[in-house]
Amino acid sequence: MFPALLPFLLALVAAGANVIGGSMVTAFHWGRSSVRYFFALGSGFMLGAVFLEMLPISVTLLDNAAAWVLVGYLVVHLFEHTVAPHLHFGEETHHDEMADPAVAMSALVGLLVHTFFDGVAIGAGFAVSDSTGTLVFLAVLIHKIPDGFTISSVALSSGFSKRIAFNAAVLLGLSTVGGVLVVLLAGNSPTYALPVSAGATLYVAASDLMPEVNREPGVRMALVVFAGVGLFVLAEMLVR
Repeated sequence: MFPALLPFLLALVAAGANVIGGSMVTAFHWGRSSVRYFFALGSGFMLGAVFLEMLPISVTLLDNAAAWVLVGYLVVHLFEHTVAPHLHFGEETHHDEMADPAVAMSALVGLLVHTFFDGVAIGAGFAVSDSTGTLVFLAVLIHKIPDGFTISSVALSSGFSKRIAFNAAVLLGLSTVGGVLVVLLAGNSPTYALPVSAGATLYVAASDLMPEVNREPGVRMALVVFAGVGLFVLAEMLVR
């Protein structure tokens, strides 16, 4: 029971971070400047997780792992930029574009796919080993607050109530838990799940978070990205 229980419990922790991000918008009214360091630190940590942990292991599991990494990358791209073309991370400032409630719904669908793959990544990581699962969980956890922050901000900008905006963040957390459950029910096989989730994680880090980091002028944000990579290396040493 314990091997299956641990990734499930950690998925609940990650889901809680989504809820915290939603609360920052709906209850505490924090601005984008409050979460920009999560973008930078999270993108660096996730890039470290992809290139130093998930990809090397994926190559040992599957001969055509690179193709499945690309599949994961493109699936998230498809949903985020066709179903939710106006989605960007952080506080929503383009209120005129968000006036239509359908825009918020499309953004929610895009982020539900994104957070589902967060759960798949956690489950696949633990299917490889506890150390890999822990590192992947940390990579997921560090960007969950911006996820919740983003969807609640989009919902409020689209005219929804604070309660609905908060519930949207809760749905993202539930989607993550669902991703873990799918991997567990599939028999804990990481053969395809790990490279696909590596591609999804790469997309979130490089195409979602990094553009928001690049909006900030100066060298400070770049240093925080490097710190995120360094933090992953340190976490890997400690976990191993």
